Amino acid sequence: MGKFIYENGVKTEIEDRALTHLQLVITAKLRRGEPFTFSWREDTSTGGGRTSVWVHAGSSLVFKYHGSRQPAINREWIEALAFTANAPTGLYLVPEPAEKTAADRLETPARA
Repeated sequence: MGKFIYENGVKTEIEDRALTHLQLVITAKLRRGEPFTFSWREDTSTGGGRTSVWVHAGSSLVFKYHGSRQPAINREWIEALAFTANAPTGLYLVPEPAEKTAADRLETPARA
């Protein structure tokens, strides 16, 4: 399990693969100068509930990984996360969708 740490010690544990995908979306938005909220559910062992932070260019962010290997990137997951980040509700972790194969991308729906 990796950790996302925000400014004054606000942190949460996130699985390394998910954290990598979140980092890609977060850094892309910040490079474009787009602030947003990032929300997550707290584990019941820490009292439960939900935490939201306002992420902006001046935010102090740390992405701490447990493992040393970079996981493979699922573009569909990046797109799904970016969609939430661009919505009024802000970024939140969504389940990883199945990655499309090259053949899936080339297929077009049959016309009636």
